[in-house]
Amino acid sequence: MRISDIILKKRKGYSLSKEEIEFFIDGYTNGSIPDYQASALLMAIFFRGMDREETLSLTMAMVNSGNRIDLSGIKGIKVDKHSTGGVGDKISICLGPMVAAAGAPVAKMSGRGLGHTGGTIDKLESINGMRLNLTQEEFINNVNEVGISIASQTGKIAPADKKIYALRDVTATVDNLSLIAASVMSKKIASGADGVVLDVKMGSGAFMKTIDDATELAKEMVSIGEGAGKHMVALVTNMDEPLGYNIGNSLEVIEAIDVLNGKGPEDVLELSLEIGSYMLLLSKKFNSLSEAREKLLSVIENKQALLKFKEMVKIQGGDPEFIDNPELFKKAKNTLKVISSNTGYIKHIDSEEIGRAALLLGAGRENKDSIIDMSAGVKLIKKVGNFVSEGEAIALLYYNDSGNIEEAREKILSAYTVTEKKVTPSKLILDVITKDNM
Repeated sequence: MRISDIILKKRKGYSLSKEEIEFFIDGYTNGSIPDYQASALLMAIFFRGMDREETLSLTMAMVNSGNRIDLSGIKGIKVDKHSTGGVGDKISICLGPMVAAAGAPVAKMSGRGLGHTGGTIDKLESINGMRLNLTQEEFINNVNEVGISIASQTGKIAPADKKIYALRDVTATVDNLSLIAASVMSKKIASGADGVVLDVKMGSGAFMKTIDDATELAKEMVSIGEGAGKHMVALVTNMDEPLGYNIGNSLEVIEAIDVLNGKGPEDVLELSLEIGSYMLLLSKKFNSLSEAREKLLSVIENKQALLKFKEMVKIQGGDPEFIDNPELFKKAKNTLKVISSNTGYIKHIDSEEIGRAALLLGAGRENKDSIIDMSAGVKLIKKVGNFVSEGEAIALLYYNDSGNIEEAREKILSAYTVTEKKVTPSKLILDVITKDNM
């Protein structure tokens, strides 16, 4: 078998066999296939596409390029969730403790942020002492002891994906549906959970900009997961405005704590309840979404979810006092109000521009070596549907380095669209994809 023949076959639009795909993944991972040939095949895939059988073969080849986490030592049906990335997306931080408090074991491997979308691991590291680099034994023991653990993905999980993604990033082959789906699902399958709920973002702050593209990606990932023996549900959700009000690492953890205290933003709570209900359904703890939702609301009301978060923080070396007293989080030295020059109703907030503003303030990474400022970020004061007067504040910027402050302020202003007519916010949950309705 020769890689040049595989490249030619895909360039002509033919489907690749499982063996041909495995040959490519094995060869590129071990270095016998060079970057220039891998790039050629990725470009052929980008233009010619892959069918679902090819995409499943690609995913499983990437899974088998590294270690698979064995979670059989954890009692019960283990559940996980994954978001395709958005602005202000702190859902995992409040959702995990809610689901664990409701009785389902949550074993979650998470990643770091890059660009304008934040990572769960970065956010949790704003808690003093918090350890996210856990051994597999620690990870499993923590779930058995407190019902939940969130840990960073290791380089031994799907190493082929890491290598291929770096190549896609520099060859303009990132935004291909099959390559995206295989990248996400290879890590989820290798992470070992029995059931996974996917949050596929759509809109200005998401990778998928249209409902059709997001729905197709959701279907592709559900198909891959089910083909690999996982129980899958995917929600297509709106990212045409940021989730909640806080964007930035410690700011988002504080807002997640607010949710667990029963006083968080309505959209963050609603999405947590929706995803959490499906996670509980996959765990077989409840027979209906309404029962699962009721249980999640009860663990917020009786503070069991908040207690579960504190238990997870403590067992992973973090200071649980941060959860009881968010004033302990590191604060930015400076703040700046962004003032509206218009009067009317907020029609739209460009999430990507808000994320870029937070990035300029130091809350994100321009590249993998960037150092994050945990205290920097943006707090929205006005959201879609709100009325704003000229001279009124629409957002508050938190920063330590003033070098990009004016550019960040301009990005916030450009993100807001104001109209004279009253506006109703768009739906948050746009579609739900299961194996039965694809």
